[in-house]
Amino acid sequence: MTPLRPYKKDGETSYTLGAFPTMELLRCRPDLAETVYLHGEFEDSAGIAELCRELGIPVVPDAGRAIARVSPKENVYVAGVFRKFESELISDAPHLVLDHPGDMGNLGTILRTAAGFGVKDVAVIPPAADRFAPRAVRASMGALFRLRTCSYASWEDYAADFPSREVYTFMLDGAVELSTSTRPRSRAFSMVFGNEGTGLAPEYASRGTAVFIPQTKDVDSLNLPVAAAIGMFILTRGAE
Repeated sequence: MTPLRPYKKDGETSYTLGAFPTMELLRCRPDLAETVYLHGEFEDSAGIAELCRELGIPVVPDAGRAIARVSPKENVYVAGVFRKFESELISDAPHLVLDHPGDMGNLGTILRTAAGFGVKDVAVIPPAADRFAPRAVRASMGALFRLRTCSYASWEDYAADFPSREVYTFMLDGAVELSTSTRPRSRAFSMVFGNEGTGLAPEYASRGTAVFIPQTKDVDSLNLPVAAAIGMFILTRGAE
């Protein structure tokens, strides 16, 4: 049984907050789950306790005080402790590459969107928001556990592992307008997005096809989760 303690970025474990993210953990990565805590007022209609028993995962009942110590919200009745993980990305699948994403909420939303569009392989280049922080996990609604995610120290490290790919870098001053005609020839392609405030560094323009999302002049840019969603939707359609 693993104690439910305040999150530490350099720790080996994190936790889900809420019934749905916890169920995603149990359904998708039960090998990572260590302990599930249930509030005494929780009505377990989803059968979390029974699933934990089937999986051999310890359950702590009447754990309202323990959950309250780590949850910023009062209406959280389930928490699941899990081990942090790194995954190997699949070479012949679409990749999402996030260079210096800064906001945990944005990162979680992007991970959920990636799962929705079938982009299961995500590389993160630090410094970056912590994808294992409870806030990011909750923003992903547990989609983190449906993905293969891996940290790379730099773009060069990522490119060394995956040298033969079509690369699309999303930049406000990109040379090519994003459209259906820019779709990749195969599923081995990478979509690269930068930080919410600064975007991608200028050198990314020569690292692949630098694309921009057409928009009106009424706004200076789209926010990162929206831009990533548009990019993934367009480029994953029809990829063989």
